[in-house]
Amino acid sequence: MQITELFIKRPVMTALVMLGLLFFGIVSYLNMPVSYLPAVEFPTIQVSASMSGANPQTMASSVASPLEREFSSIAGLQSMSSVNSLGSTTITLQFDLDRDIDGAALDVQSAISRAASELPDEITDDPSFQKVNPADSPILYISVRSDALPMSTVNDYAKTFLTQTISMIPGVAQVLIYGEKQYAVRIRLDPRELASRGLGIDEVRDAVKDANVNLPLGTLEGTTQSLMLEDNGQLVSAGQYHDVIVAYRDNQPVRLGDLGLVEDGVKDERYSSWHNDKRSLTIAVKRQPGTNTIEIVDSIKKKLPWIVSQMPGSIELTIVHDKSKFIDESVSDVKFTLALAVALVILVVFIFLRNLASTFIASVAIPFSIVATFAVMHAMGFTLDTFSLMALTLCVGFVVDDAIVMIENIIRHLEMGKTPMQAARDGSKEIGFTIISMTLSLAIVFVPIMFMAGIIGRVLHEFAMTITAAILVSGVVSLSLTPMLGSRMLREKTRIAESDALFDRLMNWYGASLSFCLRHRAATMVASLLLFVATAGAFVVIPKGFLPSDDQGVIMGFTQARQGISYDSLLAQQRELIPIIASNPGIKDQIQIIGYPLTNQGMCVNLLKPANERQSLDDILHELWGPANSLPGLEVFLVNPPMIPIGGKQAKGDYLFTLLSPDSSTLYRSAQAFETELKKTPLVSGVTSDLQISTPQVEIDIDRDMASSLNVSANEIERRILKILLLSLATAHND
Repeated sequence: MQITELFIKRPVMTALVMLGLLFFGIVSYLNMPVSYLPAVEFPTIQVSASMSGANPQTMASSVASPLEREFSSIAGLQSMSSVNSLGSTTITLQFDLDRDIDGAALDVQSAISRAASELPDEITDDPSFQKVNPADSPILYISVRSDALPMSTVNDYAKTFLTQTISMIPGVAQVLIYGEKQYAVRIRLDPRELASRGLGIDEVRDAVKDANVNLPLGTLEGTTQSLMLEDNGQLVSAGQYHDVIVAYRDNQPVRLGDLGLVEDGVKDERYSSWHNDKRSLTIAVKRQPGTNTIEIVDSIKKKLPWIVSQMPGSIELTIVHDKSKFIDESVSDVKFTLALAVALVILVVFIFLRNLASTFIASVAIPFSIVATFAVMHAMGFTLDTFSLMALTLCVGFVVDDAIVMIENIIRHLEMGKTPMQAARDGSKEIGFTIISMTLSLAIVFVPIMFMAGIIGRVLHEFAMTITAAILVSGVVSLSLTPMLGSRMLREKTRIAESDALFDRLMNWYGASLSFCLRHRAATMVASLLLFVATAGAFVVIPKGFLPSDDQGVIMGFTQARQGISYDSLLAQQRELIPIIASNPGIKDQIQIIGYPLTNQGMCVNLLKPANERQSLDDILHELWGPANSLPGLEVFLVNPPMIPIGGKQAKGDYLFTLLSPDSSTLYRSAQAFETELKKTPLVSGVTSDLQISTPQVEIDIDRDMASSLNVSANEIERRILKILLLSLATAHND
């Protein structure tokens, strides 16, 4: 081939080209982000809205339904699900993998605007959305606690300083606070005091609203001075609320403190987080797609000492879980495997070529091909992860094949008595098209994987592209560097392997086995057929799955108590779970989150010791399942979190079924029946449903005819219901 001859004639040019590939490959390797798996971005958007006091049915019909009708017309929407609970609605929209998330966000915003006219006026928080990626789990958990300060103060430091500082670190996408305790003034009214003064809760609400204002007052302009106006209209503490005048009775002021208890508290009392057996806030950090997890965590760790120095000394920050350690260990293991594979391949090449010059020429194709592939990976936005490094490990044997074939043919021409230069020219010219066909035939195998659709194609795309690029680069190296080195380093009468007893026995054994197969052709065909049948049978019976179960050092737990349970009872039950899980020798730390995502549910993040100090994750999971579910009234679902969560939901098991029906009564009935039948199946365990329709409630049936005859509207009845209930409670208490 003319191209090969050009590289042979110009060794300096060839060396510079190869060194250029090596330079760009090394620079790309040093600048590539490190992650555990390829970047799999699910275009997912979550929309949330709230209306204080509304039951789930009201949230579903009045808030979720108008929004869902508008969302259903968005192009590329793959799935839509909503969760409606007391006072809140969360709608998860998952789009096709090829849908641009920014374009989808614009469509969602337009849909929310169109649905605004159909939403109730009483809505507390207008619908808002955020882009999420369910495939990205937190890379760092930090526990924040204090023995001296109230949790509301700790929460204030965590929200206004800690999370904002971490959010500004490059690569950080989102910082979440679990168990948030935002400061609020809680007013607990005494029904007897209200009844004795003839006051309703609506009057108290209006008085508090009127007393707490924060209006812009402007400025006073004079001839020589300008004054900014400021007043104390905004109340900021329980002491200030305590003295608010609600009404006058007998010419005496009735203050808010006279009607009940006014105290400093938190906005949501039914939501908390615990680190082991201590109340704390849990900070979870998520990274941006395509960023280096290890670098982000290192940057956060370097920043933490300064953050701690800026906060009160009584606040403790503890890194509970660092996912970068697991990623670093996993990637390091794959790198070691890659280096070991390269060493073994070079050793095998030397054993059979048995010539240092030939071994060097063949082996040099491996680092050049692999390092140059890093430049291709960096240009395509890939990461250094287990999939891409595994692809490089598998192609080590491929990249050296072309070089061996080239060297063998050059040596064959040397044995004819030609000079090294002429042998390199003739040998490379003769074998050039064969190497091209070998390279393309190997690379073409992975082309269908590049164009696979769906999530499987997205996960394997980086693997296929990496191994294809390495094979193609090895073909280029074999057609340029290998013949050039052969013309300079190989000498006349160089043999691939001299004859000795070991190789003679090997060749004799191969010849005898080949002769036996040729003499017994029918038996050989039958044996091949039996082997094919056995392979097909093994393929049928072998367990199948999307990705293998992996040990990430974390066991996720989801707890569920009876519907309608009080927060104190749920807290007591879940705290009983802490010593049970801690008794397992493989558990290092626990994070307990109570009241999430619903008021009768919780979550526990169980962090394991290093792998060399414990059993396997599956064994620990099996040991914990029974004791964790021994508490009466509390169901615990322990799962090994999947490497790539799919569906936009947190599942309490390995499988997630979604039931659809336009009729809610049919759907509820079918879901309960389906759950009952699944629990009877002996092959499955831990069956549960997110259908929560058994919460105890009091139904008030309004007699509209009677109300109309009394000239009372349903709106006025609902506004007075709470006052009637309070007066009834006061009367019952006096009785």
